[in-house]
Amino acid sequence: MDFLMSGLAACGACVFTNPLEVVKTRMQLQGELKAPGTYQRHYRNVFHAFITIGKVDGLAALQKGLAPALIYQFLMNGIRLGTYGMAEAGGYLHTAEGAHSPARSAAAGAMAGVMGAYLGSPIYMVKTHLQAQAASEIAVGHQYKHQGMFQALTKIGQKHGLVGLWRGALGGLPRVIIGSSTQLCTFSSTKDLLSQWEIFPPQSWKLALVAAMVSGIAVVLAMAPFDVACTRLYNQPTNAQGKGLMYRGILDALLQTARTEGIFGMYKGIGASYFRLGPHTILSLFFWDQLRSLYYTYAK
Repeated sequence: MDFLMSGLAACGACVFTNPLEVVKTRMQLQGELKAPGTYQRHYRNVFHAFITIGKVDGLAALQKGLAPALIYQFLMNGIRLGTYGMAEAGGYLHTAEGAHSPARSAAAGAMAGVMGAYLGSPIYMVKTHLQAQAASEIAVGHQYKHQGMFQALTKIGQKHGLVGLWRGALGGLPRVIIGSSTQLCTFSSTKDLLSQWEIFPPQSWKLALVAAMVSGIAVVLAMAPFDVACTRLYNQPTNAQGKGLMYRGILDALLQTARTEGIFGMYKGIGASYFRLGPHTILSLFFWDQLRSLYYTYAK
């Protein structure tokens, strides 16, 4: 039930935040490996990107990649939050004195995130391809022209085999390790601190909401450069053997981006990232906490 509730919570959040994921993906690919001021900016900011995509690609384009996004969220967060929930329920995140341990929370969050992200990597790659696809006048990054999720997975699998399906998986792990450990550590620590201060009544939904809001800010700040690099790793064109033509790995992507686009290039789309990650973190952790609370209250 922990895995099921975790997956459902993440899917519930994904439905609301997927349009922001589309915007974030395109803003991260805009001006890829080009010096500032040398390329046309199709998307000036989050709100302009929404209007531009809706006007040129149609409103339905704001939900591009929703199917793989839902599957990825169910797989990744079902495993991640479910495993973390089991560790929490087993008392592994507390010291011998019963106090909450931020270090153990961070380690458990990172390990749980790695398992979920690696398994769901092919789905995340296809999601990125689909969300990047746009009309030629506002296209950014490499355009794969997939017809849908299943067609994309089949095509990549037939052309490059299993290795091709998991291309970029290792490069995407630092993003998940940092994001997952930061998210779950700050969420648990903030919730534990608020409980000690007795600001809200025990088991109040406000406790989980405030803790999730703090967690959302921390996640965006910590994960943004790795998120940009990960998007570009997954979306880069490949040769006949399925090897990326632009980046050798996550470190190379970070260095090339910083060298050609400056430090701010590593934070491209951070506004969209916050508007997406913030609400997604808040909604998924809030739904997760409330579903678990309801289950343990009424099912046991």
